[in-house]
Amino acid sequence: MESKSKKQKMSALEQLKKFTVVVADTGDFEAMKLYKPTDATTNPSLMLSAAKLERYHYLIKEAVEHANKVATTTDEKITEAVDLLSVLFGREILNIVPGRVSTEIDARLSFDVDKSVKKALKIINLYEERGINKDRILIKLAATWEGIQAAKILEQKHNVHCNLTLMFSMVQAVACAEAGVTLISPFVGRILDWHVANTKASYDSTNDPGVISVSNIYNYYKKFNYNTVVMGASFRNIGEVKALAGCDLLTISPSLLEELENDTETITQKLNESEAKQTNIDKINIDESTFRWMLNEDAMATEKLSEGIRKFAADMVKLEVVVEDFIQILGK
Repeated sequence: MESKSKKQKMSALEQLKKFTVVVADTGDFEAMKLYKPTDATTNPSLMLSAAKLERYHYLIKEAVEHANKVATTTDEKITEAVDLLSVLFGREILNIVPGRVSTEIDARLSFDVDKSVKKALKIINLYEERGINKDRILIKLAATWEGIQAAKILEQKHNVHCNLTLMFSMVQAVACAEAGVTLISPFVGRILDWHVANTKASYDSTNDPGVISVSNIYNYYKKFNYNTVVMGASFRNIGEVKALAGCDLLTISPSLLEELENDTETITQKLNESEAKQTNIDKINIDESTFRWMLNEDAMATEKLSEGIRKFAADMVKLEVVVEDFIQILGK
């Protein structure tokens, strides 16, 4: 009888979906099919992991064959192939999820507004050439001042929706909201990592600094009626996920999706708009100098933003090496 009762209980994942849009944080199509998220998000690290798996080599071959037709030098071919590969991964994802996919701009462009905009529009064009409407795409940019300004141009001038990532502070979140960005991805786990490393303290979901940061951003947005939505990201455990039930969206790795699927603990909504509007929060006015100063004064956010950009850039270089190998092999 107990076994039957357990089977009848709704999983934590299904309960979570009642409060929050669940997004798969993966490049693995099979995981998406299994856990049925609404949206999916990728980054260079996830693409690199997927590209190493033989079952995805057909996408690399398609990207390289395209690059061989439109480019001449090896460097040009690598750039063209990597750009298209991100779109081909997105295309396959959109065949699985009903919502949107986030496609990341090269982290090496994080401090260049014009090049970020140009690359984003190229990605959108590649999608549209393959019959995919830009409304199903979120262009993912690092939440530097330049990344936020690039997103502002894309949103306002080109009607291209953006997802600002590597988000670790309220000042980044406010600047994004003021810029009219569609969505932000504050990083829960990486904030926790920094505090654990620097304080040597232990945390649970009730005092987790990453959870507190995302909760504060969510409350600020709802309090001041911003249209930008919050997608909590980078989770270390399902306790963090449960503590943010009610957040607009949560992007979750396959391993944690599996844990949630196998968990039957009752989940309650932790964040909601009506309570957020009652919170006592002061409005922050942001310009470039204020942004740079407030970010500078936040050691955690400054360090994690720089670290994240370096890591994504390094993984993009590794992905380029994988693609170059295919260019050499297919060119023989």
